[in-house]
Parts: sequence; C-alpha cells; structure tokens
Amino acid sequence: MTGTDGRRPIVVGVDPDPAKRLALSWAADEADRRRLPLRLVHAQGTPTGGYRSGEVRPSWEEWNRTLHELGDRALKDAVSFVESRQPAVETATLLAAGEPAWVLREEARSASLVVVGSWHLSRRRGVFSAASVALPLAAHAACPVVVVPEPEHITQQPAYFVVGVDGSAHSAAVVDLAVEEAALRGAGLRALSAWHPPLLGVLDEHAAVQECRRVLAETVAGRTEAHPDVDLHHEVVRGHPVQVLTEASEHAPGLVVGTRGHGGFKDVVLGSVSQGVLHHARCPVVTVPA
Repeated sequence: MTGTDGRRPIVVGVDPDPAKRLALSWAADEADRRRLPLRLVHAQGTPTGGYRSGEVRPSWEEWNRTLHELGDRALKDAVSFVESRQPAVETATLLAAGEPAWVLREEARSASLVVVGSWHLSRRRGVFSAASVALPLAAHAACPVVVVPEPEHITQQPAYFVVGVDGSAHSAAVVDLAVEEAALRGAGLRALSAWHPPLLGVLDEHAAVQECRRVLAETVAGRTEAHPDVDLHHEVVRGHPVQVLTEASEHAPGLVVGTRGHGGFKDVVLGSVSQGVLHHARCPVVTVPA
C-alpha cells in the first residue's frame, strides 16, 4: 500500500531460503537509492507435496499454524538482512495467503517496483513455467517488475545499462526508466534496436536498416535531459532481438525491456522478446508495462 507520505514502496517477494538473497539485496539497494520504503512480502500458497503415500496429513489448522510460523520467521530474517545492509531503508512486511504471483500482482497496484528472484536450473531446462511467479507477474503487473537471477553475475566496469527499443509508442517510457536506473548508479546506457530480416527478405535491406536507425534516434532523442550525466549510446544491431539484448547485457547491471502482457491472469503471454530475455539474461531484467 502507498505510504502516508504518498511514496509508492518497492515490493520484494521474500524467498524462505536464506541462501537466496540476491533479489532482496537488489531491492534494498534500490530502495536506498530512490529513498523509498521497502515492503517485504511472503505469500503462502496451497499445500503441496512433502507427504508420503498413506501418511496422514495434518489438520488444516495445524498446517496453517506451521506455515504461518515459517513465513513469519522468513520475514523477520529478511528484515534483519535489510537492516544490516541498508539501515536507512524503512521496511514493512506482509504475510499473505495465496499464490505468490497473484499476491504480488495485487501489491503491484500501489508499488513503484516489484522485485522477485529466480535462478536457472540448467541449460536444457528453463527456470520459468506457466506455474512460476516471474512470467505471469511480468505479464500483468501494473508497475515495472524486476527479475533478479541466481547466481550473481559479474558487472563490467565502467558500468552500463542496456535498454531494448522496438520503435513502439511504449519505447519512450522504457528508455526513460532505463535512463533513471543508469543515473541512480552513475552508469552509462546502451539503447539497442535489433534488426532481424524477415524470412522472405526485403527488397532494400540498407533502407530497412536506415529506417530502424531513424526510429531509434528519434525515440532516444532528449530522453537524458533530466539526467545529463548519463552517457547514452544507441545503435542498430543485426540479429534476433533476444540474442542481441542478452549478449549486450551479459556484464551489465541491468536490462530494461517493454512487455505486452494481455488477457486474463491465467494467460501468461508476454511479448516474445521480453519472455525470451527473462529466460536467457544473466543480469537483472526490468520489464516495463505498457
């Protein structure tokens, strides 16, 4: 919920595993940079596995009590972690019943950012599925969503953010957030537009690329006026957008893209580029809703 002073908090989903703290670290640091309160949320879903066949399940009352105790402990540990890392950050907690993606989506209505963690299981098996948190949340949240991968990646110096520009009407807002994130960290910004020739080719490839350059230049023009210290470079790169953005952001502190989520909440469809970079990027990905 919005604070009494009108500031919209940064919301972070708390993982009960104390070994997974990268998303919490990112959120705490961002709250400190932006001088915003931090709202730590732990969502309790429905009971799943963990019982052998034939074993008597505990009563609902006992299950709820145990789950509440575990969630309360996870939040207390998370608050202690934030206080030790960023003692100036104001914190609040929420222990909620419901699926994490749904709970965080509701919290996003009054948040400035929602931060969640993730990790890649293997090269063959993607971390995201229809039942995961990151994809449905990024598709339908009312505010930008930040997905912080595990393990932590190495950031190149001098630091630079990467932003994908597709020429849509929404691109200017995506660039604005990327400029703001770069400014908060004293980093540069690379604005990239990927040109991928269609299967049937084009009559004049040179003209098509030049048009991409024109659109990109017009999109980023004047976007750094509020943050003149941000060194912004823009270029058109040949290749599939997911591959171009993933490779460009390999050692970046973050990648910013737009998203085109639509449909009901059960429909987790994202734009193909935003979904692709969520699968493959090794740095935090910020998705900006239209």
